Amino acid sequence: MGIDLSVIWFIIIVFATLMYIVMDGFDLGIGILFPFNKQDAERNMMMNTVAPVWDGNETWMVLGGAALYGAFPLAYAVIIDALSIPLTAMLLGLIFRGVAFEFRFKATPEHRPLWDKAFIGGSVLAAFSQGVAVGTLLNGLTVSGREFSGSVMDWLAPFPVFCGIGLVIAYALLGCTWLIMKTEGQLHRKMSDLATVLTLALLAVIAVISVWTPLTHPDIARRWFSSPGILWFMPVPVLVLVCSWGIIRSAYSRRANSGPFIMTLVLIFTGFSGLGISIWPNIIPPGITIWQAASPPQSQGFMLIGGLLIIPVILMYTFWSYYVFRGKIKPDEGYH
Repeated sequence: MGIDLSVIWFIIIVFATLMYIVMDGFDLGIGILFPFNKQDAERNMMMNTVAPVWDGNETWMVLGGAALYGAFPLAYAVIIDALSIPLTAMLLGLIFRGVAFEFRFKATPEHRPLWDKAFIGGSVLAAFSQGVAVGTLLNGLTVSGREFSGSVMDWLAPFPVFCGIGLVIAYALLGCTWLIMKTEGQLHRKMSDLATVLTLALLAVIAVISVWTPLTHPDIARRWFSSPGILWFMPVPVLVLVCSWGIIRSAYSRRANSGPFIMTLVLIFTGFSGLGISIWPNIIPPGITIWQAASPPQSQGFMLIGGLLIIPVILMYTFWSYYVFRGKIKPDEGYH
């Protein structure tokens, strides 16, 4: 049996996407949580928790996009056409967020509120656009031959918009539990109280999507509730409930530990796994598989050599940067 390069590249893209959601999720979540913290000192602390590492988080998005372009060019072309508006909005949001991050620390007190608003708006726009893109992809794209034949406004539908709101809440929870892990004092207590509200809100979003998706997509319903899909799906709701209870219980105790953040990561991973179960083996739902969208094996093999060299370097750099800046932040120390 030969090596299936398409499956390997699909796994790499899924891994890069998951790493981006984890790494940049709590980063965007901090911007989403800014309106809940009006004090300038608290906002400085929030930004200082990610100041040393935030600009490396988008590396995973670049890796995933480049891998999709090289390994599955048909999927790349169709997705770019179908999601041109939300993807452009996402990039604009990331640009605003990045510029505001840098300028806020250098701005005068009179101009700092302007950059705070840009940071909030960019974070919310980027998170919402990513959720809309995922919801549109899950809804399915209209393809004729090898071209997207739907409308560029297909994303403006109830389900993708709801997914956008859901991802904003998910990122807010990631940011909240990250701050629980990285801060102390009043900000830590405030985030501990907010974690319960955000967890219950995310649970409600997951429940609605879990009902909405199979009701509107009979093929996904068959995959979820027929063998062998049901065997993969059964642990998902149990893990969701266990993780949610763990987040609430740990946050309620107000212990300054990493428990809520780790549980949130598992919760996000579980939801992402449910998405994978829903669309596999399609890369363009509802009917184009990874093998139909794949580039020639020679191209995939050549790219894999480079991927096997660069991915360990990114992982080592990521691990080292977070290891160096581990632990609680100090309010009186500069991190930017």
